[in-house]
Amino acid sequence: MNKPEADFTDERIYRIAVDTTLRVGILLAMLYWCFHIMSPFVYPIIWGAFIAVASYGSYQKLSSVIGNRPTLAAILVTLIFLTVMIVPIALLTDSMASGVEALADEAKQGTLKIPPPPDAVAGWPLVGESLHAIWLKASVNIEAVLKQFAPQLKSLGSWLLSAAAGAGFGLIQFALSILVAGLLLANAGPSRRYTSAFATRLAGDKGVEFVEIAGKTVNGVTRGILGVAIIQGILAGLGFLVAGIPGAGLWAFVAMVLAIIQIGILPVTLPAIIYVFATAEPLTGILFLIWNIVISTADNILKPLLMGKGAAVPIPIIFIGALGGFMASGILGLFTGAIILSIGYTLYLAWIEETPALDSVSSEQGETDEASAAR
Repeated sequence: MNKPEADFTDERIYRIAVDTTLRVGILLAMLYWCFHIMSPFVYPIIWGAFIAVASYGSYQKLSSVIGNRPTLAAILVTLIFLTVMIVPIALLTDSMASGVEALADEAKQGTLKIPPPPDAVAGWPLVGESLHAIWLKASVNIEAVLKQFAPQLKSLGSWLLSAAAGAGFGLIQFALSILVAGLLLANAGPSRRYTSAFATRLAGDKGVEFVEIAGKTVNGVTRGILGVAIIQGILAGLGFLVAGIPGAGLWAFVAMVLAIIQIGILPVTLPAIIYVFATAEPLTGILFLIWNIVISTADNILKPLLMGKGAAVPIPIIFIGALGGFMASGILGLFTGAIILSIGYTLYLAWIEETPALDSVSSEQGETDEASAAR
């Protein structure tokens, strides 16, 4: 009598196992298929979510000003972002691509002209004499210098060409990110509820707290670090354009990258200032110098204002995140990498800070159980 029951039980277990395997397999296949379809839009969606979080406060204020009309407020925020950010970036991107092509053509044809260096360059500490000698040689015989540094210039040229080619695609992704941010802002209420519910399923009661920590981090890094870097890059690029510096968009992009990784824009603006003083009128050089001093020191004022109460993140975390994101995913990864690594860092600290408390609760519970057992 027991054998048929055992057979029946084994058969039922077998069916359950097959049914579970099929369900899990179908679910995994669907998840993979969905991810494959969405993969071209992953970074614009992530960056759009960051923009939405960072601009949520301004969106709420605008919505209240126009009579609590959230959809109209989201449309206006999207249009403002597209106008303020995309138009200057598009101009600088076009200038960057044109500048790279022009430099490459002039280098190939041997028509590239380098102005002689100012005498003051030779007095710079450490690198002054070597830089002055190379610069002077380039102003007299550019072909000899190009041959001397051919391997380094080849690598640099390849990187610049790839960066210029990727700039257009990055601009499209950035515009798409702004549209995604507008959609998320228009549906801010449901987005917040779904995010909190998802975090609660992952981390229990601490899920909502972790969401708030991540939101503060996104606010601080997006507005205080990336926002300031973008502003500095755009203003520097506009100054380069007005001053007539060749490849203004290219140098503006390099300045923005250096600002994001917290090196600062001085390595780009200082040679540009020297170039303008060497080639333009003194008044133009003085005005250009003042403009770049204002831009270089602007982060000391803008960062505290824009970061607000956002979570403080060490500079090395932002540096590694920005460079790693750029190497892994191109221009858009430069922004998302810094934010994602910063979020991971702050959530890790929050988790670590919770561990001692949880351990103490566990030890107290253990002592209570031992006392109860002794009684």
